[in-house]
Amino acid sequence: MVQDNHSQVRQVLLITLFLNLFVVGLKATVGIMTGSLSLQADAIHSITDSANNILGLIANSLSSPQPNRHHPYGRQKYEGVATLGIVAFLGIACFEIIQGTIKRIYYGGQEVRVSGAQIWILLIVLGVNIFVAFYERRVGKRLKSPILVADAYHTMSDIWVTIIVLGGLIGIWQARQLDLPQLQWLDAILAFPVAFLVFISGWQVLRSNVPWLVDVMVIAPEAIHEIVMGVPGVLNCHDIASRGLLGRQVFIEMHLVVNSPDVEGSHCITEIVEERLEERFSPVRVVIHIEPPSYQSSEISFGTKIS
Repeated sequence: MVQDNHSQVRQVLLITLFLNLFVVGLKATVGIMTGSLSLQADAIHSITDSANNILGLIANSLSSPQPNRHHPYGRQKYEGVATLGIVAFLGIACFEIIQGTIKRIYYGGQEVRVSGAQIWILLIVLGVNIFVAFYERRVGKRLKSPILVADAYHTMSDIWVTIIVLGGLIGIWQARQLDLPQLQWLDAILAFPVAFLVFISGWQVLRSNVPWLVDVMVIAPEAIHEIVMGVPGVLNCHDIASRGLLGRQVFIEMHLVVNSPDVEGSHCITEIVEERLEERFSPVRVVIHIEPPSYQSSEISFGTKIS
């Protein structure tokens, strides 16, 4: 039975949305007050966190593991599609950061002025980011929710971004205390690693979700073949295919040759096969095509021969 965790995922997304809006407000306010380009870029990055939460709430309302007439395999892939939206937001943020940094380097801009109180505000922001990232990742892995795990990766990049920006502002603040204004360039330069970390977080989200969306094999056919061939009465197992998310929901298809003279006997054998696959890869839905005992095939899966 596939567990439906919609209400729990929704609760986590609402909590993180509230916290991310709080973070955006603080970063944007301090960024404008200080004139820090890197902090304003960090605020843009944090805006995508809030947008991702809203996107996740929409996807969560549409997504469901339960099959229906129009979605016989369930609607879980809506979450995967939503993660592509997260990647798009990250790409936009990366472009905006780089564009703003180049303009600051070539054309100059407002001098960065930061106080000790503003540094403390950013330390509070950093603490909130750390809580959100680890909370969302822990719950996302427990619930096996791609949208929560993807958003946690995004927020994790926000932690490093904030650390980099905070380090630069502390450097500028200390430089002003020592009358060293030449460190003003540090703010613009630090925006480049911010953009790089945004790009990396987007790539991680993309890499973890595209295989699921395009139905890449999720279980090696050899592993399925070994389990099935251990069932008494199975003579041959071939044309094995699998897709889905291991540990959340897997779909397995196969052709089976069984040693049984009637339909009832064949059905009993397939029931055992399904039970053993369920024990090993739960939750799983198995579709088995029965073939006569005289039929043989050496192809364990498409383009893979039985060794």
